[in-house]
Amino acid sequence: MEKCEKEEQNNTTTLVPTKLNTLLNHLEISVSESEKRANGSLNLRDFYTVYLIETKVTDPNFQSKFGKLTTVWRRYTEFEQLRDYLEFTYPYIVLPPLPEKKVMFGWQKISNDTFDPNFIDRRRAGLENFLLRIAAHPILTWDNHFMEFLQYEEGWRESYTSNGYLQLVENKLKKYGSTLYTNLNNLLKARSRVAEKQYTIHKLHSNYGRVFSEWSAVEKEMGDALQKTGHYLDSLASSIDSGLEDEELLADQLKEYLFFAVSLQNACKHHEMAQLELEDAEDNVANKNVERTKVQQGKTGLMSRLFGAVDTDEVREFKVNLLDQQIQEGATAVNTARNSLSDFSAKALEDIERFQNQKVLDLRDTLASCAFLQLKIARKGLQTWLQIRDCLQNIP
Repeated sequence: MEKCEKEEQNNTTTLVPTKLNTLLNHLEISVSESEKRANGSLNLRDFYTVYLIETKVTDPNFQSKFGKLTTVWRRYTEFEQLRDYLEFTYPYIVLPPLPEKKVMFGWQKISNDTFDPNFIDRRRAGLENFLLRIAAHPILTWDNHFMEFLQYEEGWRESYTSNGYLQLVENKLKKYGSTLYTNLNNLLKARSRVAEKQYTIHKLHSNYGRVFSEWSAVEKEMGDALQKTGHYLDSLASSIDSGLEDEELLADQLKEYLFFAVSLQNACKHHEMAQLELEDAEDNVANKNVERTKVQQGKTGLMSRLFGAVDTDEVREFKVNLLDQQIQEGATAVNTARNSLSDFSAKALEDIERFQNQKVLDLRDTLASCAFLQLKIARKGLQTWLQIRDCLQNIP
């Protein structure tokens, strides 16, 4: 493995690699199970879910930083706190999103209960993906608080809150992030409506199955064919369950990028704030220069002009010197704001490019998988209808 230079800043560690090097080169990370717990309050129905994070070192040289096997239990809210901290510390990065906290884009077969085992398992998989995304990021992977999150069940909250991340401001939509969010949101809504209709239509075929089964009891010559037809129609009605459950897993992948769009909007928001700081600093210097020119020309304040008071040369010189000092300080603030904006823009553009490349790969695979799944469902339905046709054609 090539050597990398580490830079320590405050409580974070940034690795500057000559070749991509992340935690995943040294250990395995998984969210292996979930557990329902009571809050311990008088309200016995007050429950929450915790998730077991397991890290297993695969590089022997890394065991000094991590134990051979580390396990910690985390609530969903702790994952949210980790992400909030990362958002504040790395405003130029398009952060990985968390899975949905409550059921979104549900349909008839999907329970809205956040303690439903299927929903919990899907969220467990989403939380694992969230950690793997961070661990695979060239910068986020080496953040000290992220590594503490993986190792220490107690004491982590105190260390991350000292960084001031709680000063986060409200999100402001930007064009691309907003468009990406809107498109994915509409796609998931349309998918939910289609799934609902597919489910309803397929289940209605069980009525046909019941009719043919009852009909077979009164038709001696056609009985076998009618009974088989009823069986195939029942099979068609139940086949939609597995298909839509597989589709729900693909929908979770689209939801991940729905939430990625919010991260992208946050990066744009921070860029806008940096740009505003630069503009304010430039306006301040421009105003001081105008004021200095007026002082030199003897055009002072309104009260002085109304009452005929004129500054002496000494007072005018003092004011000019004071304004010169303020202008110099303002120029320094402008340079600082400009350098900060330039540095932020360079880092943000680099990370957004990384995000865009990953987005294209992931969405291409997900959308292609959706198409193949629909083909699979359609072929299975076609096969069933062919069997029904053969049964009906074989009626004597």
